[in-house]
Amino acid sequence: MSVGPLITEIVVAFCLATTLLYRYGNIFRNHIVVTISVLIAWYFSLLIIFVLPLDVSSTVYRQCVEYNNYVNSSNSHIDTGNITTKCKKPWSSVPDDIFPNLWRIVYWTSQCLTWLILPIMQSYIKAGDFTMRGKLKSALIDNAIYYGSYLSICGILLIYIALKPDLDLDGQKLKAIASSASNTWGLFLLVLLLGYALVEVPRGLWNASKPGFVLQYSYFKASKLYLEKCEAEETVDGILESLYMASMAIGANHPFYRNLETIFQKVPAELKDRMNRRQSSEDSSAIVPSEKSLIRLHKQTIKALQTLQRTETQWGILVEEIFHLEDIAKNQMNIERKFNSSFPVNRSLFMRFVYNPTIEWYWNCLIKNYMQKIAAIITACLSVAVVWSEVTFFNKSPVLSLFALFLNLAKISYDYFTIEILSTMTIAYLCYCAYSTILKIRFLNLYYLAPHHQTNEYSLIFSGMMLCRLTPPMCLNFLGLIHMDSHIIKTHILETHYTQVMGHMDVISIISDGFNVYFPMAILAFCLATYFSLGSRLLSILGFQQFLDDDQVTTDHVDDGKELIQREKRRRLRIEESKIRRQQFQGRINNQSSVISRNRNSVQRQNTDIVQSLKRNDSSESVRTSLLRDIDSTDYSMGTTFNTSTNFHDLGTTYRHSGYQADNLNDSLSTESNYSALPRRIFDDV
Repeated sequence: MSVGPLITEIVVAFCLATTLLYRYGNIFRNHIVVTISVLIAWYFSLLIIFVLPLDVSSTVYRQCVEYNNYVNSSNSHIDTGNITTKCKKPWSSVPDDIFPNLWRIVYWTSQCLTWLILPIMQSYIKAGDFTMRGKLKSALIDNAIYYGSYLSICGILLIYIALKPDLDLDGQKLKAIASSASNTWGLFLLVLLLGYALVEVPRGLWNASKPGFVLQYSYFKASKLYLEKCEAEETVDGILESLYMASMAIGANHPFYRNLETIFQKVPAELKDRMNRRQSSEDSSAIVPSEKSLIRLHKQTIKALQTLQRTETQWGILVEEIFHLEDIAKNQMNIERKFNSSFPVNRSLFMRFVYNPTIEWYWNCLIKNYMQKIAAIITACLSVAVVWSEVTFFNKSPVLSLFALFLNLAKISYDYFTIEILSTMTIAYLCYCAYSTILKIRFLNLYYLAPHHQTNEYSLIFSGMMLCRLTPPMCLNFLGLIHMDSHIIKTHILETHYTQVMGHMDVISIISDGFNVYFPMAILAFCLATYFSLGSRLLSILGFQQFLDDDQVTTDHVDDGKELIQREKRRRLRIEESKIRRQQFQGRINNQSSVISRNRNSVQRQNTDIVQSLKRNDSSESVRTSLLRDIDSTDYSMGTTFNTSTNFHDLGTTYRHSGYQADNLNDSLSTESNYSALPRRIFDDV
């Protein structure tokens, strides 16, 4: 036995969850409780995906041992020592008690997070109350829909058990009811997501290989997102106006002043400055708001600021993507085969060496398109295999599920590594389809995972909640695809430890015999609807603009988006030109300063030489006589040595602030020298 692979999977899952949370969240800004809760939710969900293939390979071995034991007991003349030679142990086998204990911790912790802790935490964050008790009360009321849907399923199961005299209600039945309700809810959502993603993921990759199509679609998204961003800004302006009126009505001695300060703590500094610049012509008509009004205003402020932050982040990311797509379109015909960007890209010295303009051109203009087409073909084949297996996985003889066929072929040769790789790829693709779709649906656009630490706490909690809610039914569905769920194939087999912990939905026959078997077949209907864009056309008819090639509204949005991007590009180009001019001007000023500094040093050296020569004079003449001799024998232009340094310094400062060129500065300095070069009489200082 070797626990090395299991430990490796546990460590890899933790590192991946930590990396993703660091990329999308902000551990220094977010609350520590939110960070830990989301990390556990992401980690345990990824851990199920990574460790379940090891459980599958271990179950294959245990099934082989059980089968040989059965054959051995039926035929007593067979030597029992041949069992170990017929069944080869997996390279990743672990003691039998490790997987059950691991799954109990992971599964029930995830269920507590997704149904109790995370929903309350999410509602607590956006609650507008000013006390902990008020926020908890608002959070419970806000989650009534989630709890209502979950408890309604549990209630149906309890009523069914109460009406069945042959079923006894015990602890195992209650755990089965809780698992069945959660898995039923998750499976319903999973079918909707997979029905969309199994078609849209391959099609999206294929369309991504066509830069022209992606650019037009990005213009369309820019137009819609800009409208949403403007609406968010208008909403924030209305909130600021309400806050301004409230601040005028509530003084420092008012009981609600602390509540108002709590609201102001949520407002960024630049928005506070905008609010403070408002005119106070209506101060006398300000009405003191009630506590409920302040609570409502607080909740509206949190929601409006979250929406504004999300739209601004999305807008910045989308603009950068469109600029890159436009650069790709311009560089397609570049005969030098060197990628030229519209704006400078900050890269490290190593990245500039590895990812130079030539390599960047070949990747963006040549290789990337073919890679995306290959990925589209591979994902299309996987989607077809998933849909076919979903429709036929309940048929045991003959075996029609492709994943069950592949698993049976690997069983024959005890190829456990292939079993684990196949299981990991299948689960990973299902998870990618579901998780990449959950945040793209329009009515869930409030939640958005933005890179570079731009995701707010609300979206992080939502993502953790969805991962915990979707992963268990997804894995249960995968076990049905490979015929490792006994209540699917109606045959007694040795099941995985994960299935034993999760339990079956056998408590109520309408779920075990009908919903869980035939409802995944609805994926085929949703896939066909997605393929023919029926949902997009229906939403377009209802007034929700969708990207359709043959629609005039789509064309108008594309034109508007293109104009918006051109305006944004002109604005950024002006900023870049201004930055370059400032750098050039600063460079000229630095050069002028260096010239002035050299001249000042030269004059100071001349002064030093004169003083030293005076000190070295050993003749009987006095210092005054020596000085008179030097003045008489020296050209008048040398008479400026004692005050020219001050003139240089003053002129350099003046011209440094005026922005004159170096030639003008030299001319002025020479003119000033002519005036100051007049001979000074020896007794002028007396």
